[in-house]
Parts: sequence; C-alpha cells; structure tokens
Amino acid sequence: MLRDIALWAASLVRQFPELSEELAPGRRSPTATAPAAPHPGRDELIREERREALLLEQRHGLSVPGHGAAPIRLHISDAIRDITDGVVELEEAVCARLALPRPPRAGVIERLRRIVGLLDAVSAHPVLARHVRDEIRRMARRCARTLGDTETIVRVSGRCPWCDSVSLRAFPDRRAVLCVNPACVCTDPACGCQDDPAYRHLWPEDAWAGLTEASGTRTEEIEAAMDDTKETSC
Repeated sequence: MLRDIALWAASLVRQFPELSEELAPGRRSPTATAPAAPHPGRDELIREERREALLLEQRHGLSVPGHGAAPIRLHISDAIRDITDGVVELEEAVCARLALPRPPRAGVIERLRRIVGLLDAVSAHPVLARHVRDEIRRMARRCARTLGDTETIVRVSGRCPWCDSVSLRAFPDRRAVLCVNPACVCTDPACGCQDDPAYRHLWPEDAWAGLTEASGTRTEEIEAAMDDTKETSC
C-alpha cells in the first residue's frame, strides 16, 4: 500500500503544476475545442462565471497579471481548488492521527512530499494508510482527467500468478505492471485488492524479477514495454 501511495503522489507532483500552466492565456489542452459563440441571453451568466473563476485563481495565487479579462477555464480552476483543499485536509488529518503538530502552510507539492515523508509512521495505522492511498489516488486521477491525459497501457505476455488470466499490463507512467482482471485477488492481506474493488494488484520495478518467474514473461519484455508510447486496450 505504501508503494501505491508513493506512486500516486509522484504522479500528482508531476502533473499538478501543469494545471496552472493550462490557465495561462493562450494555452489549450490537447482535447480542447474552439468555444462556441455564447448566446446573447447568456452574456451575464458568462461574465458571472468568469468573475467567480478569477476569484478562485486569485485565492490560489494563479492569476496572471495583466490578463484579468482572458477566457477562464472553470473546470481547471475547480480541479485546482479541489486538489489544493484535498491535500491540505489530508496532511492535517495525517498529522492529527499521528499526534504531530499542525503542519505549516505550504504549497501542494511541498505538502505531498511531507506526506510521503511520513509514510513509515502512517504504515502503523492501516485505516489511515488506506485513506491516504484513496485520497491521493482520487486527486491524481482528477488531475490527469482535467489535463486530458490518458495513461499508456501496454500488453505483457504471460499469465497473472494470482488469477492465471492473460491480464498483465505495463503502465509506463508508474513503471509498474498491473493485473487488470477485476476478479483478481491476491493472498497478501496488506494489498489494496483485498478491500478495494477499484484496486488492481501491482508489481513495481523491484518485483519484476519475481513476476517473470511466476508468470512466464521476460524482464526484457517488461522493460521494453515501459518505453512503449503506444496505448493499447485493456
């Protein structure tokens, strides 16, 4: 579980700054389309939405001087607010559960790094560890969805050691191999697949050697899959 927290936190640390960049004038996400001209009856509603979004940007220090009238992308502002508030609340909850002083103010990236730095202590509290995992995973997924990113998935030969299905997939962004079979459950009581239907058993890089022995695939194939930029279906 701690490996999963670290992987999702690293993903969020990498991608969260891109949300701020997407708010800069002239930036467009890969999936963005040209906005349709607003209906005359909606002019005031649009102005109100822009005022609200600008306030959100200013609250989080994201406004760009001299560009107050630039088009505002509300879904990005909402994602920034949700993730920022979520990380603050999560760190405060972790510190409270571990009987630590309330954490000092800091940005999202610094708070995430501090949370990761507390994982050894968090591991002694299984309920807290699951909460941290679920929250960071949720925020990382929302960040990726908002940016329009789709995680690359590459097929890996061999059979899953736990469910014996041909469902092993490499996820280069996480440098991990997962079993994507929803019915797969391993025997490790600490694994997230035991208590979370959305979780998939995961083999990080230091476990690939054991996976190849048990699944019939090759380490070289997994390493090659991690360099593959093509997406495949599950």
